[in-house]
Amino acid sequence: MESTTEKNIATFTHLSALTKYFIPFGNYIFPIILWTSKKDKSELVDESGKQILNFQLSLLLYSLILLVIAVPTFLVTLFKNTSFQSLNYNNDFEISNFNFEGNIGLLTLGFTCLLIFALLKISEFFLIIYASIKTSNGEKYKYPITIPFIK
Repeated sequence: MESTTEKNIATFTHLSALTKYFIPFGNYIFPIILWTSKKDKSELVDESGKQILNFQLSLLLYSLILLVIAVPTFLVTLFKNTSFQSLNYNNDFEISNFNFEGNIGLLTLGFTCLLIFALLKISEFFLIIYASIKTSNGEKYKYPITIPFIK
């Protein structure tokens, strides 16, 4: 049976991942601080710390993969039919012969990656809230689509 203090620390471990909206890398720093402070004394805090860190690292990996696909796709699509001689004397860049029909597959791939990225970020917020509610009730929560980096 976990004490109220252990439940609160485990809950704040999950909620501390939301500090990324205010402090860069706060979603890694604060969960690590809370987790390492009590991981030896509470099984719930230990499990919660591992889960939130694995979830954040998994989301980082997924986000990087999606951006590595989306950014080059948009750049290739944009510059595929554009010559670099279209710079005029005002240094304005003009795209005159862009063809949507020939690039619809690449544009769809790029927009699909951006859509998945947006859905990941929205679901991350709600999953963190849900996990913190479950943990505050003393239950262990396992995030979906998480790679177990820390065991």
